[in-house]
Amino acid sequence: MVLWIVIGVALFSLVVLGLAVRPVLAAVPELHRAVRRLLLKQEALERLQVKAETLQERALGVAEQAGRAADQATAIRAGRP
Repeated sequence: MVLWIVIGVALFSLVVLGLAVRPVLAAVPELHRAVRRLLLKQEALERLQVKAETLQERALGVAEQAGRAADQATAIRAGRP
């Protein structure tokens, strides 16, 4: 008699566990799609970061050239070639 009670409790526990796991397993494909979208966004952001760094370097180069040009213009105005 005790054996049947133990078996019943074990089976009931497995059924409850199965019912608890079912919604989680049902959400796995949706979670997978969300992860994929996030990875694609991360890759796009990394590409944008590289482009932004390149643009920043170019801007610094242009600023240096502008500074040199301003210095040359000042020297020309002062009469020193």
